[in-house]
Amino acid sequence: MPAQQVPNDPLARERAHLSSSRAALRAMRADVEALDIKDVTANWVNAAVLERQIEDRITALADLAHTPLFFGRLDYVHAPGADQAEGAEGERFYIGRRHVHDADGDPMVIDWRAPVSQPFYRASKKEPMDVRTRRRFGYTGGELTAYEDEDLTDAAGEERASRLLQTEIERPRVGPMRDIVATIQPEQDEIVRAGIGGTVCVQGAPGTGKTAVGLHRVAYLLYAHRERLARTGTLVIGPNRSFLHYIEQVLPALGELNVAQATVDDLVAHVEVRGEDAPAAARLKGDARMAEVLRRAVRSGVTMPDEAVVVVRGSRRWRVPAYEIEEMVRELLARDIRYGAAREALPQRIAHAVLVRMEEAGEAPDDRVQDAVARNAAVKAAVKSLWPAVDPAKLVLRLLSDAEFLAEHAEGVLTADEQAEIRWAKPTRSVRSARWSAADAVLIDEAADLVARTPSLGHVVLDEAQDLSPMQYRAVGRRCTTGSATILGDLAQGTTPWATPTWAEALTHLGKPDASVEELTQGFRVPREVIAYASRLLPAIAPGLAEATSVREAAGDFSVREVALSARDEAVVAACREALEREGSIGLIAADARVAPLAEALRTAALPFLAPGEETSADSRLTLVPATLAKGLEYDYVVLDEPSELVTAEPDERTGLRRLYVALTRAVSGLTVIHAAGLPGQLG
Repeated sequence: MPAQQVPNDPLARERAHLSSSRAALRAMRADVEALDIKDVTANWVNAAVLERQIEDRITALADLAHTPLFFGRLDYVHAPGADQAEGAEGERFYIGRRHVHDADGDPMVIDWRAPVSQPFYRASKKEPMDVRTRRRFGYTGGELTAYEDEDLTDAAGEERASRLLQTEIERPRVGPMRDIVATIQPEQDEIVRAGIGGTVCVQGAPGTGKTAVGLHRVAYLLYAHRERLARTGTLVIGPNRSFLHYIEQVLPALGELNVAQATVDDLVAHVEVRGEDAPAAARLKGDARMAEVLRRAVRSGVTMPDEAVVVVRGSRRWRVPAYEIEEMVRELLARDIRYGAAREALPQRIAHAVLVRMEEAGEAPDDRVQDAVARNAAVKAAVKSLWPAVDPAKLVLRLLSDAEFLAEHAEGVLTADEQAEIRWAKPTRSVRSARWSAADAVLIDEAADLVARTPSLGHVVLDEAQDLSPMQYRAVGRRCTTGSATILGDLAQGTTPWATPTWAEALTHLGKPDASVEELTQGFRVPREVIAYASRLLPAIAPGLAEATSVREAAGDFSVREVALSARDEAVVAACREALEREGSIGLIAADARVAPLAEALRTAALPFLAPGEETSADSRLTLVPATLAKGLEYDYVVLDEPSELVTAEPDERTGLRRLYVALTRAVSGLTVIHAAGLPGQLG
């Protein structure tokens, strides 16, 4: 606006800049919508690709009314120079979720991932990074309502916590997970902006934001290496579908629309999973030793020749003796390349031997002749006999059904008792009729990779990684052999029979032994009293981990209520009603066996509720959460039903206590524990 119309009130000026920025964003979107591509592309395929790219760009430029366009401002001290930070005298930058420029191309909002935005997250009085003032903005329903300035030029001044930052961290939420782009802390920002060349493992206590850090790292890498990752792809792997539904809006809110999401089960879905293993069998099938058993089994069909291969071309017959073919087979085995690649190479090796004989006889064959010889019926028959094709599912089926076949290839690797544990009680002949388990599907994926290389992605984010078996780590590692990864987890929350004991071991199975391990112990979401109560379990479940702390000033609402068994359901319903009187989401977490009776109690009380993953619905703020699906989710208020039943539902006490630790730390603002049975002794 003209200089004489600039408001004198600082807040009014910021609101005016917000209005101008929104108008500029609408103009940017209109420019893209107005693009005419009719005569731009050479064919309909290119036109379809370009049209999709334009649609994605239009979506990314959407102005979300209730999402702040910018959340901070940096006022720099110096002009650009060799030893100075980017920024000119008196120049300022507004930091937001996406870049916005005016009609002249001048920036009105800078993307939070740009280098010039980094001091917003890292600058301090001790290290101001050439920033004079950092301003944070407060919003209510998309309207700019407050601002807060921090003078970074006074090195002797006291560092004070930002009230607006604290308010944003503690703001109640309803629905799926949202981004934390306005509240990223320095230790989180270091992980987010780590280079694409290396793998980072984040050990994060509850409430430290490790999931959000992983997702924002994807967004940053796509900004910094967009062309590279557009070619190679990115993938976010979560523990279950409910979790993926919970996080699915974070990246789109940051303008990133083309990041695939999957569970480990999705990655290895070679067969329909209809069965379930006993814990001991599942643990063994997930053991890294199974990789050697499978490697032996895949190669078991390779045999040595007992006769020569004779190739007839025209009136000539060319003979390759058995000993020479045996040398080829042994050389391919020694190279330890993929089974399928070796099988494709063998006919070319035989054909080359024939060409050598042709040249010795005075002929001048070329590559086309070699290809023709490789396709000769005699050569194809020899390869089929010496190096037969392998179907990964059929191979695993035979291993689990045929005691002799398993014993042959597991000798010295698995004991006889271990072989009996994983072998199916009833042999099955058909892949289609077999009752495959989730662990079986991972074995098939391993076998498939032994036959043909699994395509690698540019970057993979693996969340709740502590629950993976060694074989599952291998399955994920195959998806990023030539790329990097971000591994997120908490050893204290491992609740599977094969839960990761150490990150060093896990990263070795993943194929990333040199990855750096970062630990986040400062919580931002879980109230102090709640995290302190849950941390009583740490000596029993993860004695080597540091206890998490919380930076939240509010202690949170916390109560433990003992009730009569006959009044337990009624007490749970009453606690849910109390929570619904407050703002925010409510999670009722219970042992899986208690979900059905509690659902009936809620219906009788006329309290509508959702299942995990349905939080986008506006029908209710209350979600009934089976304890086995609670990991990774969070709610403003949690009502926890009968902690002892969460513990006893697991095969051993340690796993049960870890399940309880997960449930206790889902609360953001308050936790109410209802119990009729005694509490686990570790809780005191």
